[in-house]
Amino acid sequence: MTRASNTQGGPVALSKEGLPGWLDPVVRAVETVQPVQLSRFLPPEDGAGRQSAVLVLFGEGARGPELLLMERASSLRSHAGQPSFPGGALDPEDGDPKADGPLRAALREAEEETGLDPAGVQLFGVLPRLYIPVSGFVVTPVLGWWREPTPVGVVDPNETARVFTVPVADLTDPANRATAVHPSGHRGPAFLVESALVWGFTAGIIDRLLHFAGWELPWDRDNHVPLDWRS
Repeated sequence: MTRASNTQGGPVALSKEGLPGWLDPVVRAVETVQPVQLSRFLPPEDGAGRQSAVLVLFGEGARGPELLLMERASSLRSHAGQPSFPGGALDPEDGDPKADGPLRAALREAEEETGLDPAGVQLFGVLPRLYIPVSGFVVTPVLGWWREPTPVGVVDPNETARVFTVPVADLTDPANRATAVHPSGHRGPAFLVESALVWGFTAGIIDRLLHFAGWELPWDRDNHVPLDWRS
C-alpha cells in the first residue's frame, strides 16, 4: 500500500515510496531518534495515560515545505487557545493503540478538525510515544506527506479557532525563535509565526524535528517569551 485509504476501517499503512527528496532528512531522523532525545516526559511505565495521536503533516506551498497547524478553541478544557498539530484521543474504532490505531486516529482527527481529505495523505513515519503531564495524554506523533492537498479550514468552532500552514523556512528563521518561560519555571522552545506563539508539546516536536533533520539554524535561546498561569 502506498497511502492510507480512509479512516473508516480501511487499510492504513506507512510508506516512504515517492516522497520528495527534501523529506529525506526527516525520514532518517524518524528512523533513528530515541524517545529521550525528543522529550524528558515519557509515558508512565504502569501504562497510565490516555492514548492519543497527532498528525505532523508536511506539505509544499508557495514558499516551499510547510507544516499544517491549527489553533485550539479557547473554550476547550485542555490546551485551550494553543496552536497544535491536528489530533486527539484514540476512539475504540481506531483499533489497537500498539498497532495502526494511532495512524487511523491521526487521520480521523485531522479530517474532523481541519476538513482535509485523508486519501491525499501518505503516512511515512511514527515517532516514539511521548507524554503530556498536564493533560495525561500519551501521544504518538504520526508523520505524513500531503501528496494531494485539499482545502482545509475550521470544521467545528467549538474545537478549532483556525487552521493554517507555516513554511518551514519561517520555523527555521532565528528571528522567529524564542524560549517560552512558564511561571512554574518550565522552559521550552517557541516559535512566533503566522501571528501565533507556538510552544509546549507542539513546539517541542517541531524543534526536535528541525534539529535532527539538520535544518536548525543557530538562534538566541536567551530571547525569552513569558507565559501566564492560564497557559
